[in-house]
Amino acid sequence: MSWTDDRVEMLKKMWSEGQSASQIAKELGGVTRNAVIGKVHRLGLSNRTAAAPTPAKPEPKPKSPPPPKAEAKPKPAPKPAEPEAKQPEPAPEPAPAPRPALPARKQIIPAGQPLPPQPSANEISPEALAKVSEVEKKAKRISLMELTERTCKWPVGDPATEDFWFCGLPVQQGKPYCEAHVGVAFQPMSARRDRRR
Repeated sequence: MSWTDDRVEMLKKMWSEGQSASQIAKELGGVTRNAVIGKVHRLGLSNRTAAAPTPAKPEPKPKSPPPPKAEAKPKPAPKPAEPEAKQPEPAPEPAPAPRPALPARKQIIPAGQPLPPQPSANEISPEALAKVSEVEKKAKRISLMELTERTCKWPVGDPATEDFWFCGLPVQQGKPYCEAHVGVAFQPMSARRDRRR
């Protein structure tokens, strides 16, 4: 439904008469109440407090004369309150079952505190390190803004210095890094277990 000039004029007329958005939508047909409200606001018609007709006050009905007063009769004395029967005390609710113990969460380190020791380079095989250093010599050395889903996202250097970059070589399918950096980042479970011993 489009707002033709005729429909807009009809909307303005009905709005100035004080009809509700629902009534206008029903009369126009093909529009919702919300569409009418939106059009009213776009046309700048939303303030109609002065244009709204004030409802006529109903005329007061003539009051009928009060009934004649009867002689005041003495009120009967209130009955003495009967003692309430004691209610049996409700049985105490059973204690909730204890929750199973959850595994301890890792401690959150506040900002500015040194990180706990990370796995050092000597835990990575010398072959993998040699391969990484060779690859980093051939790396594209791209910035954060140049990263795409097809570029290796391995960070090199200190982010606080200007000599910080990302590898940028083509990634291994399904991984965020190139083949050499995947070899360092994703190590087989058995190799990790052997290092812990």
